[in-house]
Amino acid sequence: MKARVLRRHLTGYAFISPFIVGFLLFTLIPVAYSLYLSFTRYDMFTSPDWVGIDNYKEMFLNDSNYWQSVKVTFIYVFAGVPLRLAFALFVAMLLNTASRAIGLYRTLYYLPSIIGGSVAVGIMWRNIFGDEGIINLLLTFLGLESVRWFGDPLAALWMLIFLSVWQFGSSMLIFLAGLKNIPASYYEAASVDGANGVQKFFKITLPMLSPVILFNTIMQTIAAFMTFVPAFIISKGTGDPLGGTLLYSLYLFKQGFEYFRMGYASAMAWTMLIVIAILTAILFLTSRFWVHYESKGDR
Repeated sequence: MKARVLRRHLTGYAFISPFIVGFLLFTLIPVAYSLYLSFTRYDMFTSPDWVGIDNYKEMFLNDSNYWQSVKVTFIYVFAGVPLRLAFALFVAMLLNTASRAIGLYRTLYYLPSIIGGSVAVGIMWRNIFGDEGIINLLLTFLGLESVRWFGDPLAALWMLIFLSVWQFGSSMLIFLAGLKNIPASYYEAASVDGANGVQKFFKITLPMLSPVILFNTIMQTIAAFMTFVPAFIISKGTGDPLGGTLLYSLYLFKQGFEYFRMGYASAMAWTMLIVIAILTAILFLTSRFWVHYESKGDR
């Protein structure tokens, strides 16, 4: 009997062994090794040299470019994520209607999220916002002054934010699924009580959709902190103008693979992990004040 149970357990472990081996070799061990590297000076060509917390001291006390990347990234995250979610919710509510072509519309709106992180889109975005690109041509046509998107640090950063907002498809689909789960009887009862559209939105839609908003906020915040390809392509890997597009992940890449300071890059990676963990914890801790769960009431 025991042999049969043991054989059954071994069979199960054999089936899940590819995942376990892959997780150990490609996730857990590299993550643990990167923590060790964050306390070393390592250029990928010689053995790591233990330096203690020197990388962290340099990062926080002596590296002005590091703080520039932190500032740019926080502006990018705290401006881009709310705009992206608001636009995604707006489109989701527009698509939450009965129509024969609604499936086509959903697919078309989701396409930017599929191709949004590609090199081709980054190049296209550079051309759109170029000095003679379609955006400046449109501004000139409207009688407005054209913008030097690649000459002004703030304008260049907003160009990246607009790109992130354009990639709203995944959030939109999740919002749409949440809207489909709100019972129509709630809106009917509100209409009987004389509620208008704005009152229905703030008293029914937002509270019922709050768990989905929490999920989307966490996922999009994490994704925004890790944004790399658009900044790399649009700035051609420099983070210019004047560090305006120097996102944290881009500066981390430059330290690790351009300057071959892999120990310093590892320290940056672990700092970003801690910051993301803190922000995620704050969102979870504060969710009890604004997230409504229908089955169990407010938590």
